[in-house]
Amino acid sequence: MSPGQWTIAVLPGDGIGPEVTRAATTILQDCAREFGFRVNLVEYPFGGIAIDQCGKPLPQETLDGCLKADAVLLGAVGGPKWDSQPLDRRPEAGLLGLRQALRVYANVRPIQLRKALRGLCPLRLGAETKVDFEIIRELVGDIYFGAHTTEGRGDAERASDVATYSVPEIERITRFAFTRARLRAHRVTSVDKANVLATSRLWRRTVTRMAADASDLAIDHLYVDNASMQIILRPDQFDVLLTSNLFGDILSDEAAALAGSIGMVPSWSAGDGPPLVEPIHGTAPQLVGKDVANPSGAILCVSLLLREQFHLPEAADLIERSVDAVLAEGMRTADIAEPGARTISGSQFASEVCARMRTAGERAQPQGA
Repeated sequence: MSPGQWTIAVLPGDGIGPEVTRAATTILQDCAREFGFRVNLVEYPFGGIAIDQCGKPLPQETLDGCLKADAVLLGAVGGPKWDSQPLDRRPEAGLLGLRQALRVYANVRPIQLRKALRGLCPLRLGAETKVDFEIIRELVGDIYFGAHTTEGRGDAERASDVATYSVPEIERITRFAFTRARLRAHRVTSVDKANVLATSRLWRRTVTRMAADASDLAIDHLYVDNASMQIILRPDQFDVLLTSNLFGDILSDEAAALAGSIGMVPSWSAGDGPPLVEPIHGTAPQLVGKDVANPSGAILCVSLLLREQFHLPEAADLIERSVDAVLAEGMRTADIAEPGARTISGSQFASEVCARMRTAGERAQPQGA
């Protein structure tokens, strides 16, 4: 990876994926001009569109391009058109395969209620209550990657999905979560179902053992059902939530409601290969072609990428301040609009963010420059 010059594999995917990805790449290119770095954006088919074009959700050309890139930007995959496909040929199978191939084992999902959207939070928050925590989701183990079997027919049909974890897999994601906590408020809540599941008992034993050597951190444990309740009752008690693949998927969608909309939440997947950034929302087939999808999650993915992978915190801050400025001026896509409020399109929202970025850049220029 050359300093200041990066190749990004762009996978727009399906549904509203291309719309929000277009907004994100526009923001990224504006940042490149403003901060003097170069990005080479290379687009590849992925997901359902790749099934239609190439017969498989993760074509070899796409995989090769992602492995050679410095990072991967994904829109979303899936949709009703491909729901009848066998599990191993659905768009989601391409996503699981990509995560495995990139060796991205840690998924960071920041849950942050932005000031301008405070009124959209479904909770009655106190004046000083903050919603600002990270869900660290293990990404390449658990029931998603275990054996899947179906046998018999009719009333005799049976299906099983096997959840598996090893000690090294749990140790790896725990170390990652501890590192994230040291960048924040030094608190980790590990979420499991150790009163029922063998994988969760192994998870808790492993995290507890590692906690003994992390005296600088405050570490506690919650069962997943209690954790889901506590996210609603007292979200401000959390700093870093560490959990398994399945639980992290479910809890992060629940927590997204606290941020005002699932369309506001980005994610960053890190590991031993190129990182993958993607908004956590789905393809929203009912919104396709209407230009109403909220691009904020995809835009904030660019912020995550610049901050975490390319070490450009000033550029990341500019994006986030610009999103906040647009929201503060009352500009809303439909999913984050108060009842009866005027809404703008997704492309308009992205254009307004770009405009705020340029204005901020001009203000930062030295006088007479």
